[in-house]
Amino acid sequence: FKAFAGKHVRALAVPDTAAQPRKFFDGLGEYAISLGAKGLAWVRVGEDGALTGPIAKFLTEENVKVLTERLGLAAGHAVFFGAGEFDEVSKIMSGVRVEAAKRAGHFEENVFRFCWIVDFPMYEKDEETGKIDFSHNPFSMPQGGMKDLEEKDPLDILAWQYDIVCNGIELSSGAIRNHEPEVMLKAFAIAGYEAETVEREFAGMLKAFRLGAPPHGGIAPGVDRIVMLLADEPNIRETIAFPLNGNAQDLMMGAPTVLEEARLRELNIALRKPVETKTAASERPVSDAVIPDPGSPRG
Repeated sequence: FKAFAGKHVRALAVPDTAAQPRKFFDGLGEYAISLGAKGLAWVRVGEDGALTGPIAKFLTEENVKVLTERLGLAAGHAVFFGAGEFDEVSKIMSGVRVEAAKRAGHFEENVFRFCWIVDFPMYEKDEETGKIDFSHNPFSMPQGGMKDLEEKDPLDILAWQYDIVCNGIELSSGAIRNHEPEVMLKAFAIAGYEAETVEREFAGMLKAFRLGAPPHGGIAPGVDRIVMLLADEPNIRETIAFPLNGNAQDLMMGAPTVLEEARLRELNIALRKPVETKTAASERPVSDAVIPDPGSPRG
């Protein structure tokens, strides 16, 4: 269904809500706006199956047919529409889905519902630069191996990655390791990394695979997220042992702190100190960037 040219559209059907007052629909629209949406379109499904509402007159018979088939619409349903960039509208409508269920009385309380999330995309496009980059774990094995890396559009390549989710909260994240050196070099090349860079930065890993390290995978649980669910605490900061404040400071650990020059030399860290300008007296000193960590896979 494409009611908005050039945009991704998400349609959310909510049962037993068509009889709700206009305040219910306006309230969900305001909630969507609070999440970053420009608005939230909607229609109701009447007893005769006809759609009514602010945008009903813009829907063709074909639109109604497709909506009815794909969403399983029946009398009493209401359908909410969000439109925009794929990632943005997906995130917004995810929040609207939960909020609509709560306001309509369909939300289950005091239960734990688990599911596995699989088939993660291997790559994504950077919105600012337009370049292809890894979307999740750069060291995971691409589904289809070298064949898919060579023949598929990077944005269509899936990775052997998996997350376990409970009540919409990611509890553990895992993947099958990319254990074939040539496949790893090709995967990084698609993301713009030269072979020499990969060989230098991840020499230990590549050497282990060339010496016969077997295929393997794993998963890492987030204990603080598990505690958050068990404690029915909506804010994960309340279950993190040493949470950071709004300025990225750890008040319990006293970090970040000033390091002595000797310690910086020991860690091979060089800093470029702020350079004071001699123009206006009210101007603050300007600073060059700190030398980045070359060990980061993203830069």
